[in-house]
Amino acid sequence: MAKSRFFSTSEGLADLIQRIGKKTLKEELEMMLLIRQFELRGEAAYQQGEVGGFYHAYSGEEAIQTAVVRIFGKKNWFVGFYRCHALALLLGATPQELMCELYGRANGNAKGRGGSMHLYTDRMLGGFAIVGGQLPIAAGAAFSLKYQKKKDEVALCFLGEGAVAQGAFHETLNLASLWDLPVVFIIENNQWGMGTHVSRALACHEGIAEKQAPSYNIKSYTLNGMDYLDCYAGFEAIKDEILKNRKPILVECLCERFKGHSISDPALYRSKDEFKKVQENDPIVRLKNQLKLSDEKFKALEKAAKERVIEAMEFAASSAWPSPATLEEGVYAP
Repeated sequence: MAKSRFFSTSEGLADLIQRIGKKTLKEELEMMLLIRQFELRGEAAYQQGEVGGFYHAYSGEEAIQTAVVRIFGKKNWFVGFYRCHALALLLGATPQELMCELYGRANGNAKGRGGSMHLYTDRMLGGFAIVGGQLPIAAGAAFSLKYQKKKDEVALCFLGEGAVAQGAFHETLNLASLWDLPVVFIIENNQWGMGTHVSRALACHEGIAEKQAPSYNIKSYTLNGMDYLDCYAGFEAIKDEILKNRKPILVECLCERFKGHSISDPALYRSKDEFKKVQENDPIVRLKNQLKLSDEKFKALEKAAKERVIEAMEFAASSAWPSPATLEEGVYAP
């Protein structure tokens, strides 16, 4: 995997950790562990027949969105795609309401109607199942901020590298540039669009952001999505720039997912040796080692996250199903 072509901190790893603070970094590690445990337990619930529909895990990519939310804060517009459990958790949705949504219960995040791919918060405009469908929504959110002259807010849009080949990607970047919209497009390049490797899907697959951005006269950055500290420092600079210039930015975060595209994908297109090598870059373990956290303390944090998610599963299993009488509520059609 290519290295970050943006951030190579001149202040040094130890200085960066000191500046951020070990307390803050421990909180970030705890959040990443919560995301990982939520994904693992959600998959288990799916395999036991408790969860239906589709299920796309974020395991292996936790450093990216965790760093984004820490740097930008929750007072922005966030737009995600179908791999959206982590973003919802980071923006304040509880494990209980999200697990209830997966279980299809009435007290779920979307009243049991959205499932795994359609989660929301008051600042998260949803997970979108259509590849590339979220990009125009993000541009619209950014346009609203510009129209209302809100100088301290931006729109942040997450997408996979597979969406880069969609027309919506190119049309949205073109308009965002023409209209100087305050939006950050974040490509989470996990190397695989379903079972197709990026090298067989995109003509320009190395340096996606830095090659695409010049066509639309916008700036680009490339970050190591498997390294929380690299993401932190990179998005720190990106935030400063977009708040100053109020123009779109294209970011590529190089990462690899630890699971198949969805729960129905066994990822047999990766050999066991390839998969083992990928897991050696676990962003959670990397941050644990950067903090020099003992195995004992790390296992305690992992256990706490696991227990919190299991409690959410138990809560969901005992929650009420939606009443058929509410079936037509919230349906807006002529």
